[in-house]
Amino acid sequence: MSANDLPPELSSVRSGEGPSSGLRTTPATHDSAFLKACRREPVPHTPVWFMRQAGRSLPEYLRVREGIAMLDSCMMPELVTEITLQPVRRHKVDAAIYFSDIVVPLKAIGIDLDIKPGVGPVIAEPIRTRADLARLRDLTPEDVPYVTEAIGMLTAELGATPLIGFAGAPFTLASYLVEGGPSRNHERTKAMMYGEPELWAALLDRLAEITGAFLKVQIEAGASAVQLFDSWVGALAPADYRRSVMPASAKVFDAVASYGVPRIHFGVGTGELLGLMGEAGADVVGVDWRVPMDEGARRAGPGKALQGNLDPAVLFAPTEVVEAKTREVLDAAAGLEGHIFNLGHGVMPTTPPDALTRLVEYVHQETAR
Repeated sequence: MSANDLPPELSSVRSGEGPSSGLRTTPATHDSAFLKACRREPVPHTPVWFMRQAGRSLPEYLRVREGIAMLDSCMMPELVTEITLQPVRRHKVDAAIYFSDIVVPLKAIGIDLDIKPGVGPVIAEPIRTRADLARLRDLTPEDVPYVTEAIGMLTAELGATPLIGFAGAPFTLASYLVEGGPSRNHERTKAMMYGEPELWAALLDRLAEITGAFLKVQIEAGASAVQLFDSWVGALAPADYRRSVMPASAKVFDAVASYGVPRIHFGVGTGELLGLMGEAGADVVGVDWRVPMDEGARRAGPGKALQGNLDPAVLFAPTEVVEAKTREVLDAAAGLEGHIFNLGHGVMPTTPPDALTRLVEYVHQETAR
């Protein structure tokens, strides 16, 4: 399917009318509940958004994505805009997150990769030698014009609802590049990290440059906050993270520090790393469902807002169970300076959409001040 053959739903994105017309159009994101919580300021209610909220759990997403490969969809501004707006319309979440994939900047600089359904990113020629590093060139705004265009369209539609930009963290990107695709144990990745520390440091430094540049493009186009996803870094011990990963993550956060937008850091299974992830430069630390929010705050240390952390699987339980488990999260977060309600990982593909809508309503009602 080409950009000229987009589904009828996208005509509203072109015209600025139709399904998205109910969104607020006043650019007042600074006073939104989401950004206030990121800054650890008083909020009218606990803000809510969901990782992977724009995606496979929504029938409208499946409809507009039909016949379009994942990476192709990330490069079609009208489609990106429509998909990003869908959960805001349906669930009334407090923030939108830019629809993309963590490997988009790698594809943009010429890395031969594809996202295979049911598998994930697959790299045709893995990065395993110093000579391979030459393929990781700098990323410029001209490499991703579709990002700038889509974010411009989105901010016009979203109005007072903030847009979160995002990128994959250097460790997770390195794992895909070194392994050649998803890995359960990260054998080749850790072998390089332990056995060739200079090559590993050079690889992560290059990826930090690319990732920082990708986030800059999103912020300059209008993103109100950014999130760095380190999906696989929970595979590391704290000492290894501090020595071999944290410098690169800190470089990414430093690259965008001057913009003054909140910087969120999230990884899966990172309960032992929360303090270090905050130390790397995050303003907001994401906590998965394995660590209670109050304990997460203790580990992250003072001066950080927290994001999380309902177990995504809870959404398949009856409504009264979802509400009870949500209440546990809210109670554990009650004493925090800043709390953004989220799941402890992304929305699962088969999650009932209505369960997400009810969850947003419940959190808003229970935390109204």
